[in-house]
Amino acid sequence: MGKDSKPKDGGKGKGKQAAGGADDSKGKGKGGKSADGLGTCTYVKARHILCEKQGKINEAYKKLQDGWLSNGDKVPQAEFSKIAAEYSECPSGKKGGDLGWFPRGKMAGPFQEVAFNTPVGVTSAPFKSTHGYHIILCEGRKN
Repeated sequence: MGKDSKPKDGGKGKGKQAAGGADDSKGKGKGGKSADGLGTCTYVKARHILCEKQGKINEAYKKLQDGWLSNGDKVPQAEFSKIAAEYSECPSGKKGGDLGWFPRGKMAGPFQEVAFNTPVGVTSAPFKSTHGYHIILCEGRKN
């Protein structure tokens, strides 16, 4: 898709972009991409924690909050990996939750939405998908 694929938007008057950027088709610069790449990249590198039960994912998130997030710090990849290995019910948990690089369109619904809209180095809040409850750590993005 070229920069002309969304000619009507232009990003003016759209309050969602500044509030969190959940709407990834608006607020783009002249090149058709937002300045930070959120929502516009083709690939994301991420780790995640997957739990069937909300209580278990909340417990994992509390560990992340107590150690880093409540202080405004980013969770170090090594520490996220330890918590993923301890809590995640996904086979990737044995690899610290590492999902590697994946393209837009590979992951379903809410997972893709969160993965492609979480800034690099940032840990998402827990969210629900058809597979259970997740926390994502975004490690990179590229086109």
